[in-house]
Amino acid sequence: MLLANKVALVTGAGSGIAKATAKLFAKEGAKVAALGHTKDELEETVTEINNNNGEAIPLVADISNPEQMQQATQAIIDQWGRLDIVFANAGINGVWAPIEELTPEDWNKTITVNLTGTFLTVKYAVPYLKKQGGSVIITSSINGTRTFSNTGATAYSCTKAAQVAFTKMVALELAKHRVRVNVICPGAIATNIDENTDRQDLEQIQEPVEFPEGEIPLTNGKPGTSEQVAQLVLFLASDASSHITGTEVWIDGGESLLKA
Repeated sequence: MLLANKVALVTGAGSGIAKATAKLFAKEGAKVAALGHTKDELEETVTEINNNNGEAIPLVADISNPEQMQQATQAIIDQWGRLDIVFANAGINGVWAPIEELTPEDWNKTITVNLTGTFLTVKYAVPYLKKQGGSVIITSSINGTRTFSNTGATAYSCTKAAQVAFTKMVALELAKHRVRVNVICPGAIATNIDENTDRQDLEQIQEPVEFPEGEIPLTNGKPGTSEQVAQLVLFLASDASSHITGTEVWIDGGESLLKA
């Protein structure tokens, strides 16, 4: 088992990439703290893990709330006495709209959840990661890092670009404590996050783009799966990637090389 005797925090664990990762971490021997804001979804994830000889607990918290994230981290320490892995995956697509129609409230919400949420998730984990070393994996996106053609996704893309910068800054800061920090940049992955994107009046500002057959070259247009992303996160969480830190990894089947 690649993660035997490790304790992992996974945010956004009620669905999608984080749920698949939480289950894979548990299969590889980690004790998993599944954090999210939807109690029913979290309990489903935890039940699946515990029913398959794993060990997991649910933590209901808002990643953008300092007090709740501090309490959630403390709950992990109270339960297991350590923290080795953090998968900071939770986030929102938010509102995608022309810049003059994007409200300050919509902008602030996306920035607060995606960027401040990442900061808080890592901040409160760091004192415990430093004790024995560990691994942090942050979920960014191809948007804002390689791809800029999703017109209107300004706030979202800014948070994704900032997460890459955050990763590099913190990776260097924590290297002497044997804490590795890396960031993944998924492309089109079959999850439900796209259904929660609020697109407003984008037709008037979108630039026409023509693709060859299939926007994802490696799979002729078929999106990736949460399980494929989970395998990458497992690699970055495990000792198999022991000399990798401060690095972004795109997992998109070549999609971001085709559309900039």
